[in-house]
Amino acid sequence: MSWFTLLIAPFLALAAVLLLSWARSLWRNYAAARTIGIPIRVVPFSPFNPIWCLVDRKVAALLRRVPLLGPGNNVTRYNWRGCDMDDRWRSHYEMGDIFILVTPQYNMVQLNDPEAIYNVFKRGVDFPRPVWVNDVLGVFGPNISCAEGQSWKAQRRVATRCFNEANNEIVWSEALSLADDMLRYWSSKNFTKTSAEDMRTLTLNVLARAGFGKSFRFRGHEEETPTSESQSMSYRESLALILENLILILAVGPKTLALFARYWLPSKLRLVHDAVNSFQTHMTTMYEEQKRAFADGEESSDNNLMTLLVRASQEAAKDGEFGGLTESEIYGNMFTFNFAGHDTTAHSSTFALYFLAANPDVQDWIREEIQQVLGGREPHEIDYRAEFPRLKRCLAVLYETLRLFTIVPAIKWTGDQATTLTVGENTYSMPPKTIILPSYASMHTDPRYWGSDSLEWRPSRWIRKPDSGPDSTTTSKKKVGEEEIDMNQRGVFLGWSEGTRDCPGKKFSQVEFVALMVGLFRQWRVDPVVRKDEGETIEAARQRVMKLIQEDSGWVLLLQMLHPERAPLSWRKA
Repeated sequence: MSWFTLLIAPFLALAAVLLLSWARSLWRNYAAARTIGIPIRVVPFSPFNPIWCLVDRKVAALLRRVPLLGPGNNVTRYNWRGCDMDDRWRSHYEMGDIFILVTPQYNMVQLNDPEAIYNVFKRGVDFPRPVWVNDVLGVFGPNISCAEGQSWKAQRRVATRCFNEANNEIVWSEALSLADDMLRYWSSKNFTKTSAEDMRTLTLNVLARAGFGKSFRFRGHEEETPTSESQSMSYRESLALILENLILILAVGPKTLALFARYWLPSKLRLVHDAVNSFQTHMTTMYEEQKRAFADGEESSDNNLMTLLVRASQEAAKDGEFGGLTESEIYGNMFTFNFAGHDTTAHSSTFALYFLAANPDVQDWIREEIQQVLGGREPHEIDYRAEFPRLKRCLAVLYETLRLFTIVPAIKWTGDQATTLTVGENTYSMPPKTIILPSYASMHTDPRYWGSDSLEWRPSRWIRKPDSGPDSTTTSKKKVGEEEIDMNQRGVFLGWSEGTRDCPGKKFSQVEFVALMVGLFRQWRVDPVVRKDEGETIEAARQRVMKLIQEDSGWVLLLQMLHPERAPLSWRKA
């Protein structure tokens, strides 16, 4: 036996074992799927496999070039992140409102029936949230995203107290102020390629103020100065570095970073390690300050999330409600609030900004509302509680953007128990450990619920139309500023999830977004930069932006525009 054979034999044996294990798992899951009695599609890799997630888009793109496989192959159609955005409702129209993807890890039921989806979210015991999906967010401690049972109920109770109107007022005023600063920066330039990065800076600064009581002036992406290892990091700088390198931190873990930091780390990783330590220090300092102030009976004049979280926890413990949250749970939830409130709002705001740049008529539509509500006042002069509810058109822009590009789709599963699910007139038995995926991309664009223009970005669809039927007492159109949001059919729109585990920061994100719209579009308008050297017209430039949104968006950690810098934007007075 040659040395080459001896060397290669163990690898061949390992490959054979892995292939056999893969085939057995796939067959076992296929057999379970057949018992349900719904259409089946088999895909070779699980979307929960981190290695596959690194290469799925590239592999699918390569396979599309293979003549024998073609575009209808299951791998190229269903086995890559973002395939649902490309497919929309087409698979459901082919196979019905329910079908299943079989993978070696989990079976994934795809659901496109609004009543069935509503019941899945309503039946939290039968269809719990697979919290293990969010275990990676436990970087700084246990939190509401990955908790279950009584622990989740306790954390949810405290979180609900934190996301209140007093905190929303902070979000409103800070977002307005920062939008004004960002607009000043953008309008000082002929054009900007950094809209997405600047939007991330704004949402980060809003979180710094609303989350930790720390205010920072807006600085454009090209004005930012990088932090060196010798500099001590502010809360904002450390959080920014953590969020920028979150995939690395989640993959490696803070403890592993700390272990290697004792010996050797490249400068970038050492900076990330320092950011983790700095953020932990800032949280610990604030936690101790608020805990001491509460024990001394001091009243707090600031309703930031950290203060509210500590005080709500201390009050719960004092009242004997449930013992309050542990220090680790405080840190874990503050990080989750920051993660969830930063990237989600930044990405949805970036999508909306580019949609607006391509649709000047919608800019005029929301500006009409803003001017009607403000009535000649400056944005900082209006009363948040009185006027925010009147800005329905601005809110409709967010709803319509999330309808087409849902940043964080929620998933459910059957847990350890089998259960039943009724879809239309049929009731199916769902085996244990079956993932239930509401088909957001399909449900949010199905022509049955949204009309023949369901793939178009049209925020006005969210404004309730006057009822002019024979039994109606209201036949006239409501005045601007008095319009109402039309939420369509129950279960058709799931922008912030549903049920008991819906997003506790839902209104936080809505307030921040509407304030951003008021700040940016009260007196200004945005356009894509025209490529004059190519003979491009402004209309062609707008069509190019729409194409960029549709074709160059995909999943990184969340759904986002991948290369917004390819379409620079310019600002001018309205």
